[in-house]
Amino acid sequence: MMNLVDLSHPLDPEHMSIPPGLPQLTCCPIATVPKDGYSMHAVSFGSHTGTHIDAPSHFIADGKTIDQIPLNALVGHALVLDLTHKGPQEIITWNDISQNPHAEKIEPGIILLLHTGWSKHWGSDQQIYWDHPYLSPDVADKLIASGISVIGIDCASPDKSQLEPPWDFPFHHAFLGRGGFIVENLTALEELQGPTVTVNLLPINLVGCDGAPVRGIAWN
Repeated sequence: MMNLVDLSHPLDPEHMSIPPGLPQLTCCPIATVPKDGYSMHAVSFGSHTGTHIDAPSHFIADGKTIDQIPLNALVGHALVLDLTHKGPQEIITWNDISQNPHAEKIEPGIILLLHTGWSKHWGSDQQIYWDHPYLSPDVADKLIASGISVIGIDCASPDKSQLEPPWDFPFHHAFLGRGGFIVENLTALEELQGPTVTVNLLPINLVGCDGAPVRGIAWN
């Protein structure tokens, strides 16, 4: 039997990390079996809720939307890099990537998963989930030059999280602006066996949208 690892946080309104001011997840019953003979819920959420993917249109005018992302870009071989030595709000440099013991496995077309260990703080009432490590903007250029078009990270953002203006997302602009895709709020990367796995990071097919939830799974 295939051993599947769920890389997505449950969409649970009682246990989530959503930045202040953004739409909160609601899941409300509108029909029940005892009353109506069937059960149905009304669900509402922002396009960047929970484990989700950023399409280029999130920051780039005329960038690809969710429905325009090629399916084969989000399913395939992935490389997991351990960055758990990085602390709160510590920057991840290209040297951290290139000097990783498995950096030689970075090759065109592979999906790069960055394991910070920050998913353990998901749903916390404390500030710490937003104090995650983040990527230097020049890493985006070097990844694109290395043939990487999809990255995933187990924290809120590859940029420094900002809960109030002024907003600045240099990694997003650099990576999405060159046609890349970013998966955020992954979890359970520590459960993956070995540095290379196969992943499926396909999102809900929201036509014209800038982001969408992902039910990510991985297997060896």
